[in-house]
Amino acid sequence: MSSARPMLALDDVSKRFGGLKVIDGLSFEVAASERVALIGPNGAGKTTAFNLITGAYPVDSGRVLLDGIDITALPARKRIRHGLARTFQNIRLMAHLSVIENVMITQATHSGAFTAMLQPVNLWRENRWRREALDVLAAAGLGRYADEPTGALPYGIQKQVELVRALLAKPRVLLLDEPAAGLNPAETDALRERLEMVSRSGIAIVVVEHDMHFIGAFCRRVIVLNFGCKIAECATGEVHAHPRVREAYLGSESEAFDVEAA
Repeated sequence: MSSARPMLALDDVSKRFGGLKVIDGLSFEVAASERVALIGPNGAGKTTAFNLITGAYPVDSGRVLLDGIDITALPARKRIRHGLARTFQNIRLMAHLSVIENVMITQATHSGAFTAMLQPVNLWRENRWRREALDVLAAAGLGRYADEPTGALPYGIQKQVELVRALLAKPRVLLLDEPAAGLNPAETDALRERLEMVSRSGIAIVVVEHDMHFIGAFCRRVIVLNFGCKIAECATGEVHAHPRVREAYLGSESEAFDVEAA
């Protein structure tokens, strides 16, 4: 990893729900353009870690830093404006709105200006926001779906729209929660190629994903959680041989680690 200041850093972060410690002293760093996987058995704390990074949950102790700035106390909406974006395991698009309206809502949220909030309702049919959204959709190969109701589109297309929406927030760090879930092999390959282009632009990417073939092809480093603790951090190609990782997965998903890093 580069010796430059990390784009994202967790410093001894912990979180309890009642008497249960779900994240216990978690620390890791991600550099600009780096592609890192956060993996572990079900219930290991992966999505909780994302929720702490994005501000959906407050941390009990420790710090979250974005490009050296302590964002631990910032509300979620302000973290977005500082350069943090995410997708979700369960798609969170507004199914009754068109694709372009879903995209324009993200533009308005990122802007923060009151007048920007009126743009997605199309009070002005031709405006800068709409033109930018159309350009981004076209670049992603989704231009023909711009005016389609989002909920009527195939699942794979909805996942692509969600990624476009996250990228329109102009993030410096992109968190992806199971981006390949539900995609067929061709869609998964197309997603990986798109994300490789994204990372080359300087965006740091952290992926929670169960598809270890996708991780092996896309990520260069893996952080493994179990019961809220980091049990391993290593190159992707080395994770299958790590004894604590194999122990954590034994009897459930141990076959998932028969992968080769690309």
